[in-house]
Amino acid sequence: MTQFLPPNLLALFAPRDPVPYLPPVCKLPHEKKTSGYLGVGSFLNNFEDPKDTPPPVRVETREERLERRRRERNEQVAYKLEQEIAVWDPASIPNVTTDPFKTLFIARINYDTSESKLRREFEVYGPVKKIIVIHNSINGKPRGYAFIEYEHERDMHLWWLMPATSAVR
Repeated sequence: MTQFLPPNLLALFAPRDPVPYLPPVCKLPHEKKTSGYLGVGSFLNNFEDPKDTPPPVRVETREERLERRRRERNEQVAYKLEQEIAVWDPASIPNVTTDPFKTLFIARINYDTSESKLRREFEVYGPVKKIIVIHNSINGKPRGYAFIEYEHERDMHLWWLMPATSAVR
């Protein structure tokens, strides 16, 4: 089948010239006479003095680096928290109720509900000291929840005991 190939491809299948024999340059390893292996004693003067050797550099592993970063991050968070606690003044927050035990949280109210409607509905249970309807700080629209602060704590607990007569509940 190769007889049908062109001459340039036939040259690829042609055998190479035989490798010429050359006598060895020196004796073979098993014919040599050696004095055996010697130690490094003759080369010790070439080594550096141990006093001049710098201490090895400690390189942290991946786990150590991650632990160090985690620890630094926790320290930063703790420091920021301490700073914020030191600066925080609850009296400076606007619309804060004075007593949380007298405050009632009302959620899922209609966005059209006003303070006057809430006051009318919840004054039935006792005198209301303050009503705060929470609004979006960007566009001023109501968020759908409010805080109602009663003058007495017992009035706040009464509204749960009364039958549901209003549309607010």
